[in-house]
Amino acid sequence: MPVQRLQHIPGIGVDLLGDRADREHDASLLRLENLDTDIRPPAIALERTRAAVDEDRANSYLPFQGAVSLRAAAAAHVGRLAARAYDPARECVITAGGLNGILNTLLAVVEPGDEVVMVDPIYAGLVNRVRLAGGVPRFVPLTPTAAGWSVDPELLASAVTERTAAVLMMSPAMPTGSVLGRSHWAALARALDGHRAWLIYDAAMERLRFDDGERVHPAQVEGLAARTITVGSASKELRMIGWRVGWVVGPEAILADVNLVGLTNVVCQVGLAQEAVAAALEAPDAADDVDRAVDTWRARRDVILDQLAGLPVIPPDGGWSLLIDTAQLGMSPAEASERLFERGRVAATPMDGWGPSGARYLRLVFANEPTERLHDLRTRFDAAWG
Repeated sequence: MPVQRLQHIPGIGVDLLGDRADREHDASLLRLENLDTDIRPPAIALERTRAAVDEDRANSYLPFQGAVSLRAAAAAHVGRLAARAYDPARECVITAGGLNGILNTLLAVVEPGDEVVMVDPIYAGLVNRVRLAGGVPRFVPLTPTAAGWSVDPELLASAVTERTAAVLMMSPAMPTGSVLGRSHWAALARALDGHRAWLIYDAAMERLRFDDGERVHPAQVEGLAARTITVGSASKELRMIGWRVGWVVGPEAILADVNLVGLTNVVCQVGLAQEAVAAALEAPDAADDVDRAVDTWRARRDVILDQLAGLPVIPPDGGWSLLIDTAQLGMSPAEASERLFERGRVAATPMDGWGPSGARYLRLVFANEPTERLHDLRTRFDAAWG
């Protein structure tokens, strides 16, 4: 019997399907089940990582809150997007990946029984971390349409109650690729006015956008800057998954608590990785590098949407994945996944546990398979359903 804190925390499914796909040793199997990517990290990051092997300072516990250079780079990066200045010494903490930053932040702001507002569907890892911290997820449903996902700003804001300790938003979100705009942040600003709750902004994919909508960081919106905690990561935009580097940027008072949690949890970050991430964030071509990667992922998304035309696929406005409503096909996501794996040679993950509505969706990740390998996707689906 698990301890109580684990009783309502299921797995994420991706690990099981990924392990199964690895065991196949089949190059023809389409790997659409996990968030690896074949697009290499920035060249400057690779060069800087190699150099760090020979540097004594890269083999150190200190500074516990992260390398000075990386805190400066991360604070400046968030500041550019948020249109405000952050003090890297007092308003930025480096973490061992973005999700370590999410958990540390939740542990710093959530008391047992507090509610955390989230959209649905949403990444199971976020839901599980809310529960691990003792919080209670309060889900606001996203609406799937032929044009993508939407959520009414006032519905989102109405989920904030006296029990709310945090609003945890990701944009673009996993696994839907849904995005939030100025109207959503403004509605949340009104709902949070005079409230104790924090806005935790998971910015892991904020620049991975395919739509032409306005790009708005929540801290740009009046009333939110003083309560927005931004959690970023090198894993998605910089493609530096194995480096395990993230950052938390926000008001000094709460960052002191986030840092205290970090000292009590992972303690310090990957020394060999920090200067490399700083170099990637500060590179003169940093924005162009991300834009080139986005163009590649957009092209892959478009091939999948074309291949699966006529099926209940909800187009994403950003991110690395899209969802198929298998309930409309008369089967569960688990059954659809099994058929695709065995008959179509496609690995795709069921979304059970990814929010209440996850139990009707199957996820396809387009980060790791080039377009030329996606052009027979419809044939593979037809073989699976036949």
